[in-house]
Amino acid sequence: MKRAKTIPDEERFRGMLRSRGMRATETRMAVHRAMMALEHACAEQVVEWLKADRDVAASVSSVYNVLQQMAVAGIYAYRMSADSKRYFDVCNHSHAHLYDRKNGVYRNLPDGPIREAINASIKRHRIHGYTVEDVDLLVVCHKKGSSR
Repeated sequence: MKRAKTIPDEERFRGMLRSRGMRATETRMAVHRAMMALEHACAEQVVEWLKADRDVAASVSSVYNVLQQMAVAGIYAYRMSADSKRYFDVCNHSHAHLYDRKNGVYRNLPDGPIREAINASIKRHRIHGYTVEDVDLLVVCHKKGSSR
């Protein structure tokens, strides 16, 4: 499956949908506009963005369904947060994240040298009986001055 290295604009997103036999519905396009702005979000955050932007009116469940469809189709990635919420990522390529546990916020983290070191270590110390598919690096933090 081809992975996006950048956030797909609306035209590219339409093409990604078309190549997977999916239609570019009004709700899908509105959710993608929200994800282009937010980059990492749960369904509730997307709904809030849609309301604030006066885009499409959509329920949390319909937004969640669109986000889940995009993840299953390989257009978006997702991860579970410490509070068991599913956060979707508009960039589906493998990259590291910084997760602010207190505020429930994900941010992309430059990870080139870190990923190279981890991959080199894994090659040297194979995990018996397993094939490593990917390394998902998540740095969990909180802002200075705030307690856990």
